[in-house]
Amino acid sequence: MEHMAYHGGKALRRGWTTGSCAAAAAQAAALLLLTGKAPAELRLQTPGGPAFTLAVEYARLDGGAAECAVRKDAGDDPDVTNGVRIFARVERAAAGVQIEGGAGVGRVTKPGLSVPVGEAAINPGPRAQIEAALGRAAAETGYAGGFRATVSAENGAELAKQTYNEHLGVVGGISILGTSGVVEPMSEKALTDAVRLELDSLYAQGRRVAFLCPGNYGADFARDRLGLDLEQAVKCSNFIGDALDHVVFRGFPDILLVGHAGKLVKLAAGVMNTHSSVADGRQEIVTAHAALCGAPLETLEALMEAVSVDAMIELLDEAGLRGAVFARIGAEIEKRLALRLRGRARAEFILFTNAYGVLARSTGADGLCGKLRE
Repeated sequence: MEHMAYHGGKALRRGWTTGSCAAAAAQAAALLLLTGKAPAELRLQTPGGPAFTLAVEYARLDGGAAECAVRKDAGDDPDVTNGVRIFARVERAAAGVQIEGGAGVGRVTKPGLSVPVGEAAINPGPRAQIEAALGRAAAETGYAGGFRATVSAENGAELAKQTYNEHLGVVGGISILGTSGVVEPMSEKALTDAVRLELDSLYAQGRRVAFLCPGNYGADFARDRLGLDLEQAVKCSNFIGDALDHVVFRGFPDILLVGHAGKLVKLAAGVMNTHSSVADGRQEIVTAHAALCGAPLETLEALMEAVSVDAMIELLDEAGLRGAVFARIGAEIEKRLALRLRGRARAEFILFTNAYGVLARSTGADGLCGKLRE
């Protein structure tokens, strides 16, 4: 049961991280180096609690080095690195443990990540896992010396193109990740962690306006219609509240949020996770504000039946109420953002649809756009 998690009433299988793969591969390679025989599998206790039995899929002695591989299994999580083989090449050293990155493992080129610029993108958690795994191999065989371990990832450079790595400043391959060693299925945490890392990196580069877009619509609109550089943008998906909280924690004084009305109107009701499975309410929000602006009953009934924000805008235009309704919604969004931030940062926003352009913007939004263009 420790390998199962529950999400939306479903039982889902946990998996293991690239960091756990690297640790198991390193332990197997050290045992091969020290005994001449590689184990067929290893029982790995993860820092997060669950223990997994990992098969050793490749083992080779090469002079004074040994190399083994373990395959990543992300369980029921849709992870781009699922199925990739992580290799560890281990050699003897006089003392201590040295850990490096080989083919398919990226290098850090920007400050603000948990690994210094110039080093292999092997995070502190996996480094600790690898060191502990090598320690177990040494204890098991009575070896008193040190190790040099090089971690590689099969097809890592290609896989990295499907990740945030290049935007974060990790080039040439994937990152070896995993604080707990466990992949939680359908994990929101993986996405929010990536958003936090990106914000941390931008802050370390000297950025002081946190430029948030819930998704591709917002990013494309910001680039094509507002002339903003997407190198400064962070896609926070539906987790707007979590992103705002981390912006405050990191110390950004200003926030610019650019998003499609289908997401951002929900903020007017205090909904800070805008995924439709958590809260929709677009029709209800627009209808309520239309009622406060004096819309007739037939318009209100039609708004409640509308299937998109654009369809609602068409109805509001027929009633001559588009400007008044979105002015009210915009004012309510400002209040809700201020309530979330409690004076610790200033948030400005631009709300749009592709068909109708900007529908609402806060008073300081244009000023922050100007800062981002500097």
